[in-house]
Amino acid sequence: MKKLIAVLTTIFLTGCSVFGLRTADQPSYQVLNDYGNIQIRHYPDLLIAETEIVADYKNASTQGFQRLAGYIFGNNQKQQTLAMTAPVIQEQQTETLAMTAPVIQQKSEDRWLMAFVLPKGYSITTAPIPNDKAVTIKELPDKKVAVIQYTGSLCESGIEKNAGILSIWLNQQGFKALSPARSAAYDPPWTLPFLRHNEVHIDIE
Repeated sequence: MKKLIAVLTTIFLTGCSVFGLRTADQPSYQVLNDYGNIQIRHYPDLLIAETEIVADYKNASTQGFQRLAGYIFGNNQKQQTLAMTAPVIQEQQTETLAMTAPVIQQKSEDRWLMAFVLPKGYSITTAPIPNDKAVTIKELPDKKVAVIQYTGSLCESGIEKNAGILSIWLNQQGFKALSPARSAAYDPPWTLPFLRHNEVHIDIE
């Protein structure tokens, strides 16, 4: 099983050289406003498998994917295989430092969250329980999300660049951000960069 997961992780995270085919199921959502490469969407409640990794972006991507892939490929108490879905979500964690005044939110450079959205039909009570204690099953409430779409290789600099563009746009349009930016990756890594569908999401009021 470990060897299989390692192979799948390598396939997912290696460079792009041939055409990729997007076949995984995706969570449904409603487009509330469409501004071209930026959309305002409403997502329903979602069920996710999530893990926290202490590492830089590259190693966090590898370690996080291995853990979550292990879970959906049978490393759970039911030894059940779950369908792979898209996108794979990755978010850099922040730390809140309590002070008399003000409360300061500070980036933690080596802590990341990665999550897979679980297939439709599962609930918090019916989803297989992970064997790996580093993987947790969580329910996410419905939310309104600002999304910027872009192509190119999925890398930390690209995520930061588009998160900055989206944050500036939200401020200009008068939207209030409610979350840090997070990456949403839809394609296998062998997809040619100009055909990739990458997104950055920010929850809004």
